[in-house]
Amino acid sequence: MIKCYAGLDWASRSHAVCVIDARGSVRSDFEVTHDAAGLAELCRRLKAAHISAVAIERPSGLVVDALVEAGLQVVPIHPNAVKATRPRYRSHGGKSDACDAYLLADLLRTDGHRFKPLMAQGDEIRALRALVRGRDDLVATRVQLANQLRALLESFWPGAAEIFAEIDSPIALAFVQRYPTPESAARLGPKRLAAFCAQHAYCGRRSPEELLARLHQAAAVALQPLEMDAKGELVASIARVLERLVEQIRLLTSRIEHAVRDSADGQLIMSFPRAGRVCAAQILAELGSVRERFDSVERLAAEAGVTPVTYESGKTKAVAFRWACNHRLRAAITCLADNSRHASAWAAHVYQTAKARGCDHPHAIRILARAWLRVIWRAWQDRTTYDPLRHTAAMLHLASVGG
Repeated sequence: MIKCYAGLDWASRSHAVCVIDARGSVRSDFEVTHDAAGLAELCRRLKAAHISAVAIERPSGLVVDALVEAGLQVVPIHPNAVKATRPRYRSHGGKSDACDAYLLADLLRTDGHRFKPLMAQGDEIRALRALVRGRDDLVATRVQLANQLRALLESFWPGAAEIFAEIDSPIALAFVQRYPTPESAARLGPKRLAAFCAQHAYCGRRSPEELLARLHQAAAVALQPLEMDAKGELVASIARVLERLVEQIRLLTSRIEHAVRDSADGQLIMSFPRAGRVCAAQILAELGSVRERFDSVERLAAEAGVTPVTYESGKTKAVAFRWACNHRLRAAITCLADNSRHASAWAAHVYQTAKARGCDHPHAIRILARAWLRVIWRAWQDRTTYDPLRHTAAMLHLASVGG
């Protein structure tokens, strides 16, 4: 049987596919639509061609899921690697989907040993990843809408944006819906504000008089009635959307916390200092449950983007920030590292040592995250929870032997 390779250049509506043999000759090239029928046709034709692997520029998505579920081996190749390889095939710099599909297939044929095939995760991890990534996207939308609401209020009623600490808190959103303009709050006094706060379970950090002072400390901008009404209506609209969004994020967070708490690997990640449930879920969603995926801690650190990239040629050597990585994993692991220095003396020492060398805060946190990844990787491989006493003993032993 002739060994064949396939490359797939994905797009939003259709995907270009190229199948080549061991000599690099094109056996077939075609396009499939991005729908159920198209993906079924894709899997059927690839299996009929007896291909050994499929190269694609992305490690996840509907196309990847369809290929994996069909029993096909998927090899993700980073777009930077594809871009750097294009001059091998053409000097004019042109690009087309069909050409990229051939390039991916041929790169898999000639350099396939350099790339790791995608390892399918279990259904629990895939579900957790969908929840975590979806929540992260909703949180980003919440921040965007909160900034939009704050900017709108500051354009005509700055006090309403400052009366409560967070503009997207439930009580702040309820307030701007009830009082969307300065005129609507003209008769608001301490008694009415106290009743409003009691109705919305305000924590009581500030008295009604203090809250009113914050409300009136920034003078409202005088606008014509029609413009004032229009901006008030817009404030109420954004607040209603934000209120619903905040509630859905809360429900998603509760489900994520429940899922990671019931997972053995989730318990493992949560055992680290101040990992928390959401942060642990974010790490686990990107780490996965397949131990063979990261055969060394160096590979995991590179995936998490906490190791720099070194450029060395002759007498010139430069170290630069690693841009190509799993950005979600980097955000999660650096969040854990930042939190851990407030609960772990070892983590605080690593952080302060980095700061003493002249590193700024983000750089010092990445150094601490890289140190934590060594411990996390070992615990993850051994399927054991974090033991601070065992960790301290190991650090003392390394110090005594000069490690």
